[in-house]
Amino acid sequence: MDTYVFQAIKMVSNSASPKTKTIIYAIYWAISILAIIGFLIFVLTGPEFLPKKLRTYLFATVVGLFFGKLISVIFFLVDDVRRLIQWVAGKLFFRNTEGEQLTEGGISRSAFLSWMGLTAGGTLFGSLIYGFTNKYNYEVRGVKMAFDNLPAAFKGLKIVHISDIHSGSFTNKAAVMRGVKKIMDEKADLILFSGDLVNDRATEMEEYMNVFAQIKAPLGVYSTFGNHDYGDYVSWPFNGISKQQNLLNLTKVHAALDWRLLMNEHVVLEKNGEQIALLGIENWSNKARFPKHGRMDLAYAGAGKYPFKILMSHDPSHWHAQVIPQYPDVDLTLSGHTHGMQFGIEIPGFHWSPVQYVYKEWAGLYEEGKQKLYVNRGFGFIGYPGRVGILPEITVIELSPL
Repeated sequence: MDTYVFQAIKMVSNSASPKTKTIIYAIYWAISILAIIGFLIFVLTGPEFLPKKLRTYLFATVVGLFFGKLISVIFFLVDDVRRLIQWVAGKLFFRNTEGEQLTEGGISRSAFLSWMGLTAGGTLFGSLIYGFTNKYNYEVRGVKMAFDNLPAAFKGLKIVHISDIHSGSFTNKAAVMRGVKKIMDEKADLILFSGDLVNDRATEMEEYMNVFAQIKAPLGVYSTFGNHDYGDYVSWPFNGISKQQNLLNLTKVHAALDWRLLMNEHVVLEKNGEQIALLGIENWSNKARFPKHGRMDLAYAGAGKYPFKILMSHDPSHWHAQVIPQYPDVDLTLSGHTHGMQFGIEIPGFHWSPVQYVYKEWAGLYEEGKQKLYVNRGFGFIGYPGRVGILPEITVIELSPL
């Protein structure tokens, strides 16, 4: 792929002086070789080889270069296919061809597509680098929801919904603290966290316990597990700790934060003598690569008598697969998981992310009949240490009767 992109570099720099060409070629190959070395570092070394922050950014830069070049190659392939068809047609039907046609500006189609490819790839890479600056740029999103069966005592109930903290990815404690302060500034009645507190290991929370322990609410803070909380993506044992012990330790982390972890169960919230049910299940995904530990039958048992129900379920694919067809009286489901892929476009009237081709419900509010789903874009990040177009989210939900 590097060689293929280099051919386009040669084409667009063809009119430059020999000295300029040498400089351009040297810069291109120096960056490409460094990227290959960076890639080999990740393949051949463990996480302790480089400081966490350096390793994170190096990984993101290498991946960014790869995808930037991959996007460029699509344009070059289009040009090669076009030229192949033109060549075959010339051999079969036209004995005298006049060579490469020019566009209106006097540039050949091949040069034009090469410029387009390099511009598209460079724009993507530049966006990913810029996205490093957005990962702690927490956005507070207010959402008002009306339900005809909401008890009068809960009119105006203010819920802060957060998801996907991924504490193992953080490298700036002060920035995370600013996000927590934004949560507390909302003075919510109830705070709900819908899973993925860590990337893999409970120990990832050690440095941030005093930060997230500040999250409090009059009606309590409640939480669930997401797919990453089970430690499925690393090898165990790790530092003498088994996978089972890690999961137990993580439940203790929730307790130490004074967050009530709901494991396939429900609690009753009471206000002025009226009650609603809050259900929380372990991760349940309708996608084959993610676990199905959730048990709605256990969480729902005994909750049917309450007039209004909120469900915390990490993976939004659960909503259409099980909640809507089997539990039509679950009024509001709160999920996360997708992060909005940390990459996309969100402008008034239009929002797009590649993740929408995998998840039908991937960010924001969805409604079907009387049931609603809200998918939080995630408080943290994983893999790519940034956000492009999809900012980290703190959702503020206000409930009201119809």
